[in-house]
Amino acid sequence: MPEGPELHLASLFVNRMCGGVVFTGPVQKSEVSKNPEVSFSCPAYTIIATSRGKEVRLTLTPQESDSALGRCRRVKAGQANQVQTMDIVFRFGMSGFFRFTTEAELPKHSHLRFYTNEKPCKVLSFVDTRRFGSWQPNGTWQSNRGPCIMFEYLSYRENVLSHLADRAFDRPICEALLNQKYFNGIGNYLRAEILFRLNIPPFVKARTVLEGLQTHLSDEDRKSVVKEEVTDTEIKEEVTDREISDRAAVKEDESETPDLLRLCHTVPLEVIKLGGKGYDPEKMDYTDFKAWLQCYYVKGMKSVRDHNGRTMWFKGDPGSMAPKDAISPKTKMTVKKEDDHDYKGGKEVKKARSESTMKPKYIKETVEKKEVPQRRAGRRK
Repeated sequence: MPEGPELHLASLFVNRMCGGVVFTGPVQKSEVSKNPEVSFSCPAYTIIATSRGKEVRLTLTPQESDSALGRCRRVKAGQANQVQTMDIVFRFGMSGFFRFTTEAELPKHSHLRFYTNEKPCKVLSFVDTRRFGSWQPNGTWQSNRGPCIMFEYLSYRENVLSHLADRAFDRPICEALLNQKYFNGIGNYLRAEILFRLNIPPFVKARTVLEGLQTHLSDEDRKSVVKEEVTDTEIKEEVTDREISDRAAVKEDESETPDLLRLCHTVPLEVIKLGGKGYDPEKMDYTDFKAWLQCYYVKGMKSVRDHNGRTMWFKGDPGSMAPKDAISPKTKMTVKKEDDHDYKGGKEVKKARSESTMKPKYIKETVEKKEVPQRRAGRRK
């Protein structure tokens, strides 16, 4: 957590709170953050957010300010002696989100701040308690991430089905779904909900699940894509505005049973349609989100750690590729959702196993050290 839907809701939050707001001065970074400085300072600029999978881009656009008239207008491209537009690409890690507050209410873990020219001053902050999130000034979408599962459906689907020979699909389907090269936006809770709805065991080979879908999308389906050009200055408040854009989903016959790739697209949209009920940085109320969940952290469901050490929630048989030493972790039903950083292959496995094997040795050595003095004391008597 957060996953694709949360990042899109974060972009909508920024656009809703910052639409028409003029920011001023330098972008400030906290002293404790190890992320790069943002070398941007402008007397007047605006902010617009855009999401793509597990990334959010803030575009800072300089404005010409006429303080006497209280008006601002966009600086023309190439105009001399003017600050250039800057894109900052954010990745939220395990706990990142945006907040818009007064300067007096600045959050404790606010690591990047954009100040308005209002009085009293307000601040758009990137808040990240665990500091696993990151930002890249003058950034672009990461090249190793695939098309967005939510708003680039056709490209995402073709990207998966045209690369089924990739070794990534030798892995269990639950682990392949976390590979951002093919499923940009899917995380831990989404993979559980998607596989549960289709009754697919999480530990079956991904290629076996997906290879039968290659001819599923017909030419008629492709022609039914509705395209609508959206300008950079438009702020989208409803998910339906994005659904009918050039990144939107293919029109679907409701009587048709959706396949895995389709659900990877539609299930995240369900979360987005919860709106503030699914992402509200002001109230942090996840009651409606928890009510929406059918599998993840739901009572009666099973859970085991996959080969990467990530907890997989499911129902029924886990599948033939389940880890032989699979352990069901002790979990608590809490509002806080599990960490959801990106797929990292075998590196995480090694770390998880080393910790589990080191712990028993440490306990054994401690017991022996306590017992030795007691035995010697008995001999002296």
